[in-house]
Amino acid sequence: QGQLTESGGGVVQPGGSLRLACAASGRSFSSYAMGWFRQAPGKEREFVAAINWSGTSTYYADSAKGRFTISSDSGENTVSLQMNSLKPEDTGVYYCAASLEGILVSVDYWGNGTLVTVSS
Repeated sequence: QGQLTESGGGVVQPGGSLRLACAASGRSFSSYAMGWFRQAPGKEREFVAAINWSGTSTYYADSAKGRFTISSDSGENTVSLQMNSLKPEDTGVYYCAASLEGILVSVDYWGNGTLVTVSS
């Protein structure tokens, strides 16, 4: 059984940075696209960023462009999300996801999420 485990969430002031990590285990995810979603309180889960394991293809939501960077390390089976210039509206639970069909089409595996709070 495949498993995705997120880490790195926490409380940060506006303008600060956080780095989230997703550890993939239990099976080979080499054929999967990997990505991050988030869910703010009272809102639906939304796409943030996606990447392939070679790191040659990335895709970002407009809200993440220029501030967030997704990266992958196939040797360590980890996918990271570097978040800079954080805003209060970035607050939410961040979920790691893996998909065979395409990260915006369907998600086959979800992590349990890690909470990010941006507040002064």
